[in-house]
Amino acid sequence: MLRIAVLVVLAGGAAAGNWPQWRGPFFNGSSPETGLPEKLGEETLLWKTPLPGAGSSTPVVWDDRVFVSVRDAESYKLLAMCLRLQDGKVLWRREIGIGFNENERNDVSSPSPVTDGKRVYFYYGTGDLAAFSIKGQPLWSRNIQKEHGPFHILWIYSSSPLLYDGRLYIQVLHADYSYEGGDRRGSPADSYLLAVDPKTGEDLWKRVRESDARGESKESYGTPIPHELDGKVEILLVDGDYVTGHRSTTGKERWRCGGLNPSKRGNFRVIPSALAYDGMVYACGARGSLLLAIKAGGRGDVTASHLAWKSTKAAGDVCTPLLYRRRLYVLNDNKKKIYRLDPHTGEVQDETTLGGSAIFRASPTGADGKIYCMNKRGDIWVLAADDLRVLSQSSLGDGRNCRSTIVVAQGQVLVRTGKTLYAFSANAKR
Repeated sequence: MLRIAVLVVLAGGAAAGNWPQWRGPFFNGSSPETGLPEKLGEETLLWKTPLPGAGSSTPVVWDDRVFVSVRDAESYKLLAMCLRLQDGKVLWRREIGIGFNENERNDVSSPSPVTDGKRVYFYYGTGDLAAFSIKGQPLWSRNIQKEHGPFHILWIYSSSPLLYDGRLYIQVLHADYSYEGGDRRGSPADSYLLAVDPKTGEDLWKRVRESDARGESKESYGTPIPHELDGKVEILLVDGDYVTGHRSTTGKERWRCGGLNPSKRGNFRVIPSALAYDGMVYACGARGSLLLAIKAGGRGDVTASHLAWKSTKAAGDVCTPLLYRRRLYVLNDNKKKIYRLDPHTGEVQDETTLGGSAIFRASPTGADGKIYCMNKRGDIWVLAADDLRVLSQSSLGDGRNCRSTIVVAQGQVLVRTGKTLYAFSANAKR
């Protein structure tokens, strides 16, 4: 628990009741919130607010503010929105750019916002990055693609920014070629980790990340994740072939571990982010192939020396694993099954088939002894964390493209579907 406390302090004092960025206050999908509803339905619905367009980004929360990125369905404008947590009222919205790019799997509003309670940062698959005060005052804006070159991502760039210890980290792990009109063309492009000054928007440094992965396997849709060990902080990155740990102050690579793509396939793009816990780093291989557990603290290539265990059973393609109450939860999105593992040994202790007619794209969330999961149709399962018993099942039924992860903050459970942002509470008065 000491390591978690250190992370929270370094992250900028994120209060336990907030959900300030992708994967929450502890960067692992969990929250210490209690008194949460066991079922998400009409009887626990606090409010719902229609959104002007779809998006896969996860809302973030600080005190009485909810921030969500949206692409307007009619104008294609990229919007930064702020809602009041109490009742869902829209307090402000700002236009950041235009985003036409979309496909059946993704759109340009997939990166999640991030906040420290003073400023909020919005980022989009177009490369548009903008900072606002909590009250909506524009502070600075820029476009990463225009300044550092185009993104070479087949299914649209989706990595969220990381705000940590006074830096805003942006990862661009992409292929050597661009996708123009379905063709592979363009000049080679470096993958990199970029550190930005959150106060000014100026670059602090840019570190090229080397990889001998082939083709699409260089592409990552994940988000940088911090890891603290022995008083030193690393930023974890994952592509289709490697997990790497980088110095938080310079971006210099400290170690790397292979094994995610032993056959060296060229289509092993990776979607989940890494996860760190108790001196271990976890990473999913592409297409539900495997889950690796790596002992932290190594230097150089640690593929042969630091692999703790691997699982080909408990693995998923899209959903980032959850670490909650010293247990690891892995949602296999396509098989519609969730596993509870011992994080030190990889032993599968429980498993439950969720079923349903749709696959899962939202990552699981843990809080109040419960695990919250949602599939693409907006069907929601609430499970008991200790044995994965199904406590309830419900459906919001207003969309077929629900990919945003469920958020827990300030006694509420927030669910974003393709059309609406919902808030649920055990104390809702209907």
